[in-house]
Amino acid sequence: MNKISYTLIGAFLTLLLSGATLILAPYFQFKDSPAPAALKPYSAWEDLGRRSYVSNGCVYCHSQQPRDPSFAPDGIRGWGRPSVPADYAYDTPHLLGTMRTGPDLFNIGQRQPSEDWHHAHLYQPRSLVKGSTMPSYPYLYKLQKALRPGDVKVTLPPEYEPKEGVVVATDEAIALVAYLKALNHTYAITSTGRAAQSATPVNATSVK
Repeated sequence: MNKISYTLIGAFLTLLLSGATLILAPYFQFKDSPAPAALKPYSAWEDLGRRSYVSNGCVYCHSQQPRDPSFAPDGIRGWGRPSVPADYAYDTPHLLGTMRTGPDLFNIGQRQPSEDWHHAHLYQPRSLVKGSTMPSYPYLYKLQKALRPGDVKVTLPPEYEPKEGVVVATDEAIALVAYLKALNHTYAITSTGRAAQSATPVNATSVK
C-alpha cells in the first residue's frame, strides 16, 4: 500500500471515530430520556411559529441552551437552570443555536409572558429595548385604517405609533409569539440531571 492509501484509510477511521463519539454515543446515552410531565408537545399554532422562528433566522442570534455554572453565568443572567436532554423531547430539529448576539430564549416564555410585549418587540425592538441590535420584522404586521373583528392590535410607545391607522399582527406573527410564549422550561430536574417527571415549577429570575 502506498502513502495515499494509508492517508485515505486514516481519514476514514478518523471520520468513523468522530461519528461514533459525537453522534452514536450521545444517541444511545440519551435516547431513553422521557419527556417530563410538565413539558407539553407544541400545538399546531406553536409549531407554525417555530417554523417562522427558523425561517426568519432567529436561531442565528439566539441560543436555547442555558449552560452549567462551571461554563458560564447563564443562571445569573436570568436564563434559568442548565438544560438537559429531556427538555428537547419534542424538538425536531433542535434549535440549540451557536451564537448569542441576543439573549438565550430557552425560557423567554417565563421571562416575558406578555403577548403585547412580544408583538411590539418584533415590530420594532428599539421601541422597548433602547440600543437593541435586533432587526425589526415589520413585514409580519400590516397597517390598517381601523381594527376589524378578531384583529390583534400591536400596542407601541407613542413615538412609534403610526400617524394614521393601526398596526395589526398577521397570522405568522401571532403564531411566532405563541411559540415564544411556549418556551418555558422552569420545571424541576433531578440531581442526576434528568428532568423530573412532575409538574413542579421552579422559580427563574425575570429579566427582559
